Amino acid sequence: RSFSSARLDDDNVPIIDCTHLFSKNDCSDKLISQVREACVNWGFFQIVNHGIQPDIIRRFQGQTRAFFALPQHVKYGLRRTVDNSRGFFDDEFTKRKRDWKEGLDFGVTPLCRSKGAIDFTLKDAPDDDFRHSNLDGFNRFPSEEQAPGFKRAMWNYFIAMTHLAEQLSEVMALGMGVQRDFFNEQLRHTHTSFLRLNYYPVLEKEEEEEATAGGGYEKGTLGISPHSDAGFLTLLLQDDDCHSLQVYNRFNNEWQTVHPIPGALTVNTGDMAQVWSNDRYHAPVHRVLANTEKIRYSMPFFYNPGYNTEVKPIERCVDTEGNYPLAYDPVYWGYFRWQRYSGDFADFGREVQISDFSKTNHKMRQEERIRHQDEFMNTFDGGAKIQSAGT
Repeated sequence: RSFSSARLDDDNVPIIDCTHLFSKNDCSDKLISQVREACVNWGFFQIVNHGIQPDIIRRFQGQTRAFFALPQHVKYGLRRTVDNSRGFFDDEFTKRKRDWKEGLDFGVTPLCRSKGAIDFTLKDAPDDDFRHSNLDGFNRFPSEEQAPGFKRAMWNYFIAMTHLAEQLSEVMALGMGVQRDFFNEQLRHTHTSFLRLNYYPVLEKEEEEEATAGGGYEKGTLGISPHSDAGFLTLLLQDDDCHSLQVYNRFNNEWQTVHPIPGALTVNTGDMAQVWSNDRYHAPVHRVLANTEKIRYSMPFFYNPGYNTEVKPIERCVDTEGNYPLAYDPVYWGYFRWQRYSGDFADFGREVQISDFSKTNHKMRQEERIRHQDEFMNTFDGGAKIQSAGT
């Protein structure tokens, strides 16, 4: 298949009808072409007719709002730590700038696919049981007494997002010119995805002045500073009436607001998709504006590879004599993920980027990053949590 390098015809993020997405025999060339062009040009698009049941979404949204309305001491009892990326937070950094939001992260556990598992855990086993721990740590949910029905609603939505991401990854594979099951081993069977609940409070002028003066925030506070997502793809459910998400249009060098369509999901490609596609697919830079009038909820599902997955450009996407020579050295997702979380948790210095693995990077710096990655992966035991390596 050919890849278009044409510039955008308008300033609107593409809207794609996914009616035929789940049909093995009717994944039309039109759908493949639309997704491919959206990944090449924007890296952002909205999907309608995605097949997620409205009642699953309603319960999930209701429980999300209920969680952030819990007493602060309950949420603080679920705080994440330097060696556990999952849990509640209100102090995250993006590109070394503190975000104006609260959040809760939770995701795949080693045994959540087991026969004896119920939702994210084994029956009668607490969330922090060592069998539920992996490189990202372990989930931290409020108890059923604190938040009735919360965990079940999260699980149902998580499973629906997983199935949708699996189907979209097949279409994205076809768009790269490989078989639709190309990513089965790296994603479908071993994915390490997680779901994030975001709450962006209203930013009052007095609060901004106070935060800027001594609260660790910079002038011109953003809900989330400009960044690209680290994984393969992101599925985002956001409020219909608060339009604060913006994507950077690299063709006109302007920020474009993403206006969500009621009932739609927003999709964006991540860094790993850009590496696999050898820069043909684009991982877009995006940000969230702090809002001075409305609160905002958003819930991104990050579809990520297995921790041991070696991500490198697909041979089909490399054209040594054309515009797409080999662009990257291999990236191990476990290493990249741990390094990125270290930058989210605190300002530890420069945050890891896929450009660190670029063939055009400075040779000494490139060799240092590869050496550090190899050292990390040599200490990594399958899915076990690592306490100190990579920090």
